[in-house]
Amino acid sequence: MKPASRVNSIQEYYFSRKLKEVAKLNAEGQDIISLAIGSPDMPPSKQTIDKLCEVAHDPNAHGYQPTSGLPELHKAMAGFYKRIYGVEVDPMTEVQPIIGSKEGIMYVTLAFCNPGDKVLIPDPGYPTYTAVNKIFGTQIINYDLREDNGWQPDFDQLESMDLTGVKVMWTNYPNMPTGGNARMETFEKLVAFAKKHDILVVNDNPYSLILNEHPLSIMQVPGAKDCCIEFNSMSKSHNMPGWRVAMMISNKDYISWMFKIQSNIENGTFRGIQLAAAEAFNTNTPEWHRENNIENYRRRRVIAEDIMRALDCTFDPTQVGMFLWGRIPDKYKDVEDLTEAVLHKAHVFITPGFIFGNNGKRYIRISLCAKDEKMQEALKRIKAVGNF
Repeated sequence: MKPASRVNSIQEYYFSRKLKEVAKLNAEGQDIISLAIGSPDMPPSKQTIDKLCEVAHDPNAHGYQPTSGLPELHKAMAGFYKRIYGVEVDPMTEVQPIIGSKEGIMYVTLAFCNPGDKVLIPDPGYPTYTAVNKIFGTQIINYDLREDNGWQPDFDQLESMDLTGVKVMWTNYPNMPTGGNARMETFEKLVAFAKKHDILVVNDNPYSLILNEHPLSIMQVPGAKDCCIEFNSMSKSHNMPGWRVAMMISNKDYISWMFKIQSNIENGTFRGIQLAAAEAFNTNTPEWHRENNIENYRRRRVIAEDIMRALDCTFDPTQVGMFLWGRIPDKYKDVEDLTEAVLHKAHVFITPGFIFGNNGKRYIRISLCAKDEKMQEALKRIKAVGNF
């Protein structure tokens, strides 16, 4: 027996593979500090956890739930978009809860793309955009994001490309891994580009509340709902990565097409998680999470910048989100020359930028999802080694 060809078209996810190595090093007593993964280390609000516990004690709450999601969660998500972005969406037809953006990428690809269709994927960009499209047999066309352009799409470059057969364009603002912030000008150009070329633009937007004074959504652009989809998530904004609560925002037709796929793949999320997520959106917890997260991440960001300087890396101080993205010195032939030395000499795990694409090969990414004392210890270790 041989596996399907799609199995050989992808590799095990980098962090899945690398964390096995880190676990082995820890088992050997090396005490690796991880500054690699974007998994918030802070808990959700007390109200959120209390609601989960309350529902879990209800003996009638443990059966299958509707795949479409509870009305309470639909309404809470629509309320979040109105409150944070000023965007009106119909709670039951233009919002669809999903268990994560990874799953959303799959639903979009299956609902809009046939094998052989083309998709535009940013370089650098979230690796799952590439992996999912490889699995489903679409043709991947990378478009460049560059530091000298604020990590925004180059629309002159896009217009010069052969766009025949392109069905979907993936975007991600605020950007991961680069921290390039969302710009209304970019969103307006994306909507115009989508309409001109009959391309669906999908903006992945989980970072807009992290170290960002002015959260934006592509749905703020008039007409965006007609040609765009936006993902949003509670993982980063509400410290709930393991809860698996996210959403898709678009027009009712697009939502219905994706839901056909979703309903054949997953069952409804546990009732307690859905009602607790609604609680997090509806009470004062959105403000609590944002203020608490900004306070913590701002403090940690200062330490991350000191780590970048200790490694002689340069970075844009205006970037947002829960990571710090920096360019490595020219003396290193390859980014892993630095990241592997930091791992094995200083026992600190940071992310090499090559995993995000060719344009990330001269960059590293530091996560802010570690306690202050761990980040300070990482800085101390790196300074102690000195020369990598």
